[in-house]
Amino acid sequence: MKASSGATRLPPTVAFLFLFVAGALLQARAMRRADMSVVYVAVLGLEAVAVVIFSIAFLHEAFSWRRGLAVAIIIAAVMMLRRS
Repeated sequence: MKASSGATRLPPTVAFLFLFVAGALLQARAMRRADMSVVYVAVLGLEAVAVVIFSIAFLHEAFSWRRGLAVAIIIAAVMMLRRS
C-alpha cells in the first residue's frame, strides 16, 4: 500500500490487491485442513514476517536487532501453535 500512494498508482495497487486475494484464498484453503484458531493466527504471523522481509528487501527500510528478534519470536510462536 505504501508504494501505491493511497491506491492512486495502478501497478502497486493491482499488486496489493492480487496479493491480498491470494492470501485470502490460501487461508481459506488451509482452514479446510486445520482448526481455524491455529490457521488464522499462523497466517497473521507469517504475513507479518513476510511484510518485514519485503519492506527491508524492496522498500529499503532499516533492519535492527529488535526487528529481527520480533520476527524470530513470531516464527517460534507460529511453530509452537502448529504443534499444539
